[in-house]
Amino acid sequence: MDIRSITRRFGGLVAVNQVSFSVNRNEIFGLIGPNGAGKTTLFNMITGLLSPSSGKLVYEGRDITKLRSHRIAACGIARTFQNIRLFGELSALENVAIAHHIHTKTGIFRGILGLPPTAREERHTRNNARSLLDLVGLVEKADQKAKNFAYGDQRRLEIARALALQPQVLLLDEPAAGMNPNEKKQLSEFIRQIRDQFNLTVLLIEHHVPLVMGLCDRIAVLDFGQLIALGEPEVVKNDPAVIEAYLGD
Repeated sequence: MDIRSITRRFGGLVAVNQVSFSVNRNEIFGLIGPNGAGKTTLFNMITGLLSPSSGKLVYEGRDITKLRSHRIAACGIARTFQNIRLFGELSALENVAIAHHIHTKTGIFRGILGLPPTAREERHTRNNARSLLDLVGLVEKADQKAKNFAYGDQRRLEIARALALQPQVLLLDEPAAGMNPNEKKQLSEFIRQIRDQFNLTVLLIEHHVPLVMGLCDRIAVLDFGQLIALGEPEVVKNDPAVIEAYLGD
């Protein structure tokens, strides 16, 4: 994935300013910076929730800059959100199954009539959803409403739903928020596991610096919408501009 001179303006405010970097296939890539640095705005542009004011997004050689979010998801790019966005009144199984339906082939009329191909696809969708819930440790809660889950379980459910899209690139927006140190360690191990198991490229925003430094292959640092550092963790954490803007002494 190539981010080329991406800029986003909101009136007179420049939230992201001429940011460029590439994310390599199967890499775990971290995006860090102070609050208001433009990280989530950049995620929103990559996933089609916002259109760049200028610049270009290229994925697998294709310009995806002007694609809508559902088209980008169909290309193989999925995400979670800083503020969890689950269907609270639906069960965990239904939340994951909904995402998987992007890959079903049954037409709308067959679905309405409930013909056999629809039933077969529905069984496959639900089996796939259960497998993903098992992967994130939630299969025993498959029939419980998402709104009743603890915060950490909601985070894991959101990851399962993103994986149901069968992405090649997974964007995680502050996945460790609200977790205790042991949960953060388990999350780090889990991200490596799903990267290897699903052959993923992972791009994550995270404020917990030790997690990012220990997990990511490379890191980009934003400050006031500008890219101020890019490289391997050891290089980034010793960069004077990063220390001044974000890490402190």
